[in-house]
Amino acid sequence: MVKTATEKLNQKKQPKKVVLEKDFAGIKAGQRMLVGTPKMVDDYIRKVPAGETRTMPRLRRELARRNRCDATCPVSTAIFVRIAAEAALEALEGGASATDVTPFWRVVGPEDKIAKKLPVDSAWISHQRDSER
Repeated sequence: MVKTATEKLNQKKQPKKVVLEKDFAGIKAGQRMLVGTPKMVDDYIRKVPAGETRTMPRLRRELARRNRCDATCPVSTAIFVRIAAEAALEALEGGASATDVTPFWRVVGPEDKIAKKLPVDSAWISHQRDSER
């Protein structure tokens, strides 16, 4: 049975810290890399103030620093941002208002690769960003 994004978001997972044995996605061998969780990424996005945005590189840097690592895994972080966004969209479909869901549009720009994979029009993301300014 396929899990919903909300179920994926709420899975009980623990973050992992790994020392890389070889270079990976711009992170050098020997560096300590954080592999976060969907909930960790969701919590980060929820703390971005209204009207502000964050880039994925900044999100990864800040999570790494908070967890005493050199970097955060870009692959899993992108997946977790998408899970947070899709869970927010599920809640919106269920009747929640935009003020009650994770404001993923503060991290996902309308032209980002992740935006193109979401079941929402990029104009909607732009509108959400504009409405907070």
